[in-house]
Amino acid sequence: MQSLNDNIYPIFNQIISKREKENRLKQNAKCIWLTGLSGSGKTTLALKLEKTLFKQGFLVQILDGDNIRTGISNNLDFSENDRLENIRRIAEVSKLFVNCGIITINCFVSPSNKIRSQAKKIIGEENFIGIYINADINTCEKRDTKGLYKKARKGEIKNFTGISSIFEKPDKTFIEINTNNNIEKSFNDLIKTVLPKIEKK
Repeated sequence: MQSLNDNIYPIFNQIISKREKENRLKQNAKCIWLTGLSGSGKTTLALKLEKTLFKQGFLVQILDGDNIRTGISNNLDFSENDRLENIRRIAEVSKLFVNCGIITINCFVSPSNKIRSQAKKIIGEENFIGIYINADINTCEKRDTKGLYKKARKGEIKNFTGISSIFEKPDKTFIEINTNNNIEKSFNDLIKTVLPKIEKK
């Protein structure tokens, strides 16, 4: 019996290369993966980073958790298997953007090293910049503009990372940026980390 793959013929080797597209755009395409608790500042920093890089002439695209879950992952919940599938889809989309020469900024809790490793493997280690946006749980709860932590504390949200589901600290390949206090300083640390990796020399 034939498998589905017997009738699939990828043309990856015929597509204009990533390098040619990067040369056209005058940038090094990377996936900047921001991981951290809800309320740690991932989206705030990502939006500021996107605007700053765009003003400097870079072509950038943000992929954000809530946006993704209204689209390509709107059929998934927060079980472990669905979290893995969510990240797999995001990583595949990120890979497409990066192969087009576009810098992607990803904001996802991505709570386990297993999930992050899966993303890095799909996107490619050479194209992946892991950033750990680190704020402690008390700070995140104080910033709870969406009211998610309150709902999680009441048991209204199941499998909520930091409350009823574990967040694993990223491994040493991730660059840590502390956001407990001064977000402006955190952003300066972020831009100093990212710029040398995406500038075309």
